[in-house]
Amino acid sequence: MSEPRINDRIRVPEVRLVGPNGEQVGIVRVEDALRLAAEADLDLVEVAPMAKPPVAKLMDYGKYKYETAMKAREARKNQVNTVIKEIKLRPKIDPHDYGTKKGHVVRFLGGGDKVKVTIMFRGREQSRPELGFRLLQRLAEDVADLGTVESQPKQDGRNMVMVLAPTKKKAQAMAEQRRRRDEAKSGPEPVETDAAEHEAATETADAG
Repeated sequence: MSEPRINDRIRVPEVRLVGPNGEQVGIVRVEDALRLAAEADLDLVEVAPMAKPPVAKLMDYGKYKYETAMKAREARKNQVNTVIKEIKLRPKIDPHDYGTKKGHVVRFLGGGDKVKVTIMFRGREQSRPELGFRLLQRLAEDVADLGTVESQPKQDGRNMVMVLAPTKKKAQAMAEQRRRRDEAKSGPEPVETDAAEHEAATETADAG
């Protein structure tokens, strides 16, 4: 975005002037607007050059630029991309493997990522798509507190695919993870008061 014209670079005979707190001053000659800016130790900034006459505002332009840059930086920091993780299962998966794969799905959803779950059919398994469908339904029910089915199970060649979306947004999940890490680092506060009180009580008893 191009920089607005400020102060002496505003080459029009008059402007619709807006005060530093957003108050409408009215249409004034540009010389008068510049004088008011100088008296208030502010800049005259053209905010709507295409208006008739152009709109100019009294403001601290350096401070405005700094605050705008900080807001943009904060917005970029909070803008996190949702990643799609993939988990592959077999239709006749054993309970232990299922538990392990489900654990991965729970971790991914808890971290705010989507999960693409793929059931891989081999040989004669392709004639039993209901096995894959039931397995995907079971998985969706097992993780229902963390994610919802975004894309229902559908056959894709030899595979059956379902997409789970996290109920928490990525930024929220990351903020919670940071908070948990910080809490783990700080740990519980050492309790010294009880020992001090016990010592004071012992001294009182000895004195008595």
